Amino acid sequence: MGKKDEKPKEQCSSPGYVHNPHLDALKDDILYHFSLGTGSHNLPAMFGDVKFVCVGGSPWRMKSFIEFIAAELEMEDPKSEYPNICAGTDRYAMYKVGPVLSVSHGMGIPSIAIMLHELIKLLHHARCTDVTIIRIGTSGGIELKPGTVVVTKQSVDATFMPKFEQVILGKTVVRNTDLDQSLAQELLQCSKDLGQFETVIGNTMCTLDFYEGQARLDGAFCSYTEADKQEYLIKAKEAGVCNIEMESSVFAAMCKLSGLRAAVVCVTLLDRLKGDQLSSSPEVLHNYQLRPQILVGSYIKKQLKAKAENK
Repeated sequence: MGKKDEKPKEQCSSPGYVHNPHLDALKDDILYHFSLGTGSHNLPAMFGDVKFVCVGGSPWRMKSFIEFIAAELEMEDPKSEYPNICAGTDRYAMYKVGPVLSVSHGMGIPSIAIMLHELIKLLHHARCTDVTIIRIGTSGGIELKPGTVVVTKQSVDATFMPKFEQVILGKTVVRNTDLDQSLAQELLQCSKDLGQFETVIGNTMCTLDFYEGQARLDGAFCSYTEADKQEYLIKAKEAGVCNIEMESSVFAAMCKLSGLRAAVVCVTLLDRLKGDQLSSSPEVLHNYQLRPQILVGSYIKKQLKAKAENK
């Protein structure tokens, strides 16, 4: 099949996040997996003030994040309940406080891609401007101490190439996976200012699978040796890969196409050169999982403070 490189639209602050002429012909745009729509909901009133969107795999984690950010920003009672805006569906969960939207995306490329299509349309219909979107999550590290936070420089595939491939109408389309480097540097500086945990910038490998796709030895099937695994992961490290997860490539590609300023911030739960299974205690793992929230929360607080001072 032939491959086609798509050039992303120029990044802009206007609500031109979608690039689909067919949407203009729709009387109502139903965001089915969010249980929202332009005909059933006043999206500008509900979401028009959104400036920061944080997405992560787990509904529990994203509710935890909105509770955390509400306390950080001192916007609402941190002990109050935050309703799931997508309560009409069990596909995704969505929470909001002030200008911050928190959305779950499930596991893997197909799940986050569906969510992003509807999220980007939501931002468009709500006429949001100057939106920053950050994926917060967990990952496996390569030669990094567990608990290290990785801010992604570039998402690469399982062959270490910086691209996302998707078959559309039977043809393979190749999309760019660059992320906003200035945003990555701002997040790194924010972590240095916090001084609570190690944070690095590096490439993130995005795979299609948690087991064989990530060279694990503990799946239901395995046709390679420990030596094969080590060789592969060392090659990944030599290619600049710091961590491995399953969503960053399509996230980077879709945000690039839409012109959204985007970053990926993931904590490493283990060093994959030393093992495959998570042996740390639940308490330690919980502490690790809070680190992306702490960093991104600090960044959002800093940005909102700066904007308030410049008014």
